[in-house]
Amino acid sequence: MNTLNAVSPIDGRYRSKCEPLAQFFSEGALIKYRVRVEVEYFIALSVQLKNLRPQLAQVAARAEELRDIYRCFTDADAQAIKDIEKTTNHDVKAVEYFLKGRFDQMGLGDLKEFIHFGLTSQDINNTSVPLSMKDCASQVLLPAYRRLLDMLDERAAEWKDIPMLAHTHGQPASPTTLGKEWGVFAYRLRRQIEELERIPFTAKFGGATGNFNAHLAAFPEVDWRAFGNDFVMNHLGLERQQLTTQIENYDMMAAWFDACKRINVILIDLCRDVWTYVSMEYFKQRIKAGEVGSSAMPHKVNPIDFENAEGNLGLANAIFEHLSHKLPISRMQRDLTDSTVSRNIGVPIAHTMISIASLEKGLGKLLLNEAALQRDLDNNWAVVAEAIQTVLRSVGYPNPYEALKQLTRTNEKVTADTIGAFVDTLDVDPAVKARLKSFTPHNYIGYSL
Repeated sequence: MNTLNAVSPIDGRYRSKCEPLAQFFSEGALIKYRVRVEVEYFIALSVQLKNLRPQLAQVAARAEELRDIYRCFTDADAQAIKDIEKTTNHDVKAVEYFLKGRFDQMGLGDLKEFIHFGLTSQDINNTSVPLSMKDCASQVLLPAYRRLLDMLDERAAEWKDIPMLAHTHGQPASPTTLGKEWGVFAYRLRRQIEELERIPFTAKFGGATGNFNAHLAAFPEVDWRAFGNDFVMNHLGLERQQLTTQIENYDMMAAWFDACKRINVILIDLCRDVWTYVSMEYFKQRIKAGEVGSSAMPHKVNPIDFENAEGNLGLANAIFEHLSHKLPISRMQRDLTDSTVSRNIGVPIAHTMISIASLEKGLGKLLLNEAALQRDLDNNWAVVAEAIQTVLRSVGYPNPYEALKQLTRTNEKVTADTIGAFVDTLDVDPAVKARLKSFTPHNYIGYSL
């Protein structure tokens, strides 16, 4: 497909930024994951039943050959399954028929009725999808979040001693350090990444309505729940949900979406803060030869990377919100609304990856403008009033807050001289006066990080 013809910018304009997700969330990827689950189930089932059906004993010697069906899976194989689906009008049944054909070719035709044995399509879908999510999280999404975290940590350390005027309610407030403010975002991001990593990837595996009805009917002597637990955990690396309907409960998946949404909210907050700092000239942006900031105003270097990131994070979170709200709801034992919705799981992850790429680019272009930070500190001596009134309180001076309020809440500009003159009028020990005069907007910063 020519990206110019794509309906979605994910597969068009931004394809290069989310290309790795195709191996987890494309139609071909879903088909491959289904084949993988079916093959691994057949191998595990043959071990479980070999004493009851001796013909299955031969499978152990050919297990790796069987695994090569999905390990060496090609686009042609995926297309072959899609061609079968044109007849079956059922995607998972098409996978079963594809595998039966392969078994015939491998001389295992007498065992092919044990493919998809006792299962419903959701036993395959509800293991394939969380498996693809787990692989994506470990290989793509979490590494991307951590790269961003590393960038924040680096800047927090680099700028920890750079004083900066804080703004609460948009007004000048007690100074902080630039590094500490970046450290806040790093701290928040780190905590939420840890929360995301703690959420288990769970799966449904239990037959048509979750009770192993067909399995028990065929082989009542087998503990199928124990088999299911072992298969899902030890063959797929997932955690089996113990009680389900025909479909998985989606509660843990919803928790995962919500955790991603919380991380993205933090990143939206970061985008808006950095955008504002750029507008305040605390940062300039590295200029790339040939780039245009505005089609009309030649001087402009716009913070477009942070705007692009914010927009895509908003899209991601809107879809994450729908996924986490919709998927856990199903009429009685199942309806099909989850099927079409779950096919879009890769979409918010793609918008998140686009955002992270934009953030990485934008953060890499920032150039610290210390002169602007110093200018704002020099112009706002009123912010040391907090320090002065608090020290005065500590030595028992009467009504210090009110005295400082009267000094600072006027239309007169408060300067270093204003503060010095005020301190000279105080009836306090000379050592206290010296201490009060030592405070400046540049050093009244508390802990730097």
